[in-house]
Amino acid sequence: MIKRKMYMSRIRPFIGKELIKVITGIRRAGKSVMLELIKEELLASGVSRSRFISINFEDMRYAHLLNAVTLHAEILRQAEGLDGKVYLFFDEIQEVTNWEKCINSFRVALDCDIYITGSNAKLLSGELATCLGGRYVEFVIYPFSFGEFLELYRTVDASASVQQCFQKFLLTGGMPYLANLQYEDAPSRQYLTDLFNSIQLKDVVKRNKIRDVDLLERIIAYVMANVGTTFSATSLAKFFRNEHRTVATDTILNYIRYCCDAYFFYQVRREDLQGKQILASNEKYYIADHGIREAVYGGNMRDISLTLENIVHMELLRRGYTATVGRMGEKEIDFVCSRRGEKLYVQVAYLLADENTVRREFDVYNAVKDNFPKYVVTMDEIDMSRNGIKHHNIRDFLTASEWN
Repeated sequence: MIKRKMYMSRIRPFIGKELIKVITGIRRAGKSVMLELIKEELLASGVSRSRFISINFEDMRYAHLLNAVTLHAEILRQAEGLDGKVYLFFDEIQEVTNWEKCINSFRVALDCDIYITGSNAKLLSGELATCLGGRYVEFVIYPFSFGEFLELYRTVDASASVQQCFQKFLLTGGMPYLANLQYEDAPSRQYLTDLFNSIQLKDVVKRNKIRDVDLLERIIAYVMANVGTTFSATSLAKFFRNEHRTVATDTILNYIRYCCDAYFFYQVRREDLQGKQILASNEKYYIADHGIREAVYGGNMRDISLTLENIVHMELLRRGYTATVGRMGEKEIDFVCSRRGEKLYVQVAYLLADENTVRREFDVYNAVKDNFPKYVVTMDEIDMSRNGIKHHNIRDFLTASEWN
């Protein structure tokens, strides 16, 4: 089991504190494993396992606890005979009706430390924000980074070079369960396809009561095909009109937002770096795991530049950066990244094949006059850094402990 040290380092300061720990992220990214890692940490600190109460609400054994009243009564019953602080672990809490009222009541009724997981961004909206305003802290769990993938893949193929591992990563992505399948092609593809169907059905269609499933599938297919490409809902509506299908732009935006709420897509907005304002249209979208794109849609190697861009974007999110696409006149910087007052710029390309390509990727920074770090990230093995702009091979960039 990968220890996922980066996430644990963020969660550790809150263990034992009264704030509710909310662990979110795409289905099967490893949220349940994070709960197990937290339990290990508690056990190591001397907490008795008898003080843990754990429920996974996707387990049919707990089907009778899917409303707040019965869950509340059951937890109080189990906690009654326990001495000292109780540790509550609730997996996929969104399956419980009115769960937020129940969780808030535990804070009042028990001496407890609460951890919950869920697969939808709406988990922290609406009533929860009202009930728990300021009393929770959220951690988003992403699929494996390349560094984590590298560690795990070498337990399957110890002789694989870093280059071979990255080739595999380009096609399979970072969903944790693939290690159990030894990263074999056919089983991995089947698993990722089934996972995609599950996300689409459970986390998008069912949760949002979507009736036009065919339209949703077409929109998802379009966004997956155009990962990392600027487009607008208006252009997508025009695309559907050409296919003799009339769709309102609001419907398109809603369906894409539902996918973002399920942590399946991530929106990256465009920013005018000269006017210092966020632009209202033509966002880019990236997929949580590029391995799902390869399994369902294919084309990761054909669209290699976009695949690399997707991988870099997800690594930025893992490390706590928010990213926009930076526009400078007619040129665009792939990622303008911010984190707690820090800033850096990242331009991603496949290969710097000739001098024209080198100029295109590096010269985009000419109009940026600040002194924050600027990167060009590619598959090249030769360092072509120039004029204070750092050039990195993508494998080195992804596995670097710090960027500065």
